[in-house]
Amino acid sequence: MERTLSYFVADVHLGLAVADPAEREERFVSFLNSLPADTKSLYLLGDIWDFWYEYRDVVPREGFRVLAALSRLVDEGVEVWFIPGNHDIWTFSFFSELGIRKAEQPLFVKIGDAEFCLGHGDGLGGARRSYRFMLSIFHCRFLQRCFSTLHPRIAFSLARLWSGSNRRCHEPYHFRGEDEPLWRYAAKVSSEKKLDYCIFGHFHDAVDTLLPTGARLIVLKDWIGGGMPHAVFDEATSSFSPGC
Repeated sequence: MERTLSYFVADVHLGLAVADPAEREERFVSFLNSLPADTKSLYLLGDIWDFWYEYRDVVPREGFRVLAALSRLVDEGVEVWFIPGNHDIWTFSFFSELGIRKAEQPLFVKIGDAEFCLGHGDGLGGARRSYRFMLSIFHCRFLQRCFSTLHPRIAFSLARLWSGSNRRCHEPYHFRGEDEPLWRYAAKVSSEKKLDYCIFGHFHDAVDTLLPTGARLIVLKDWIGGGMPHAVFDEATSSFSPGC
């Protein structure tokens, strides 16, 4: 059977203590297990985990069944790609050992006859100075080594406390269209590279809009509120459709 389907998903936030974390994990595992036999690739566009940190010998236990499902997909010949988000930056070698292909944003790929730009979406086109400073801290190898000296129980407890309180303190975000730096970035890069689709996550809002070039800008909804938000491209028919 020829494989022609590529799936895209973002912002599952496994482990986030909002709504029902166990139900959300079960829903995502069901989604992964339901991918049809003609699936060619799966692109995970960041924040699949609400917090991920790899010690040399320890990884988070949240989403263990998700890892098993992803490993099964890899074994069945599906190309699984992972682009870290701002919540799961600290992924190092473990995913690669499972056969998952890790990439940094923006990732430009050709699927069938269509050209794609993929990423989590945060920081593309510019960001507030405070956010850029936070990311620089997260990416600092020295500070990562310092964090590794904490016992995992302490480290993960601190991360869950920070993430949960941050989520509860913010109202749902609504994508601002042309006023968003990401929209301007997508418009610029789609013109330069003759893109057909730009697909991102991060904003927790469902967006499907045309850019001035005619390319489609897709922002995937998060999984926190229910459903199975995703998008799928069939290279056999060059058809693209968002799922819910």
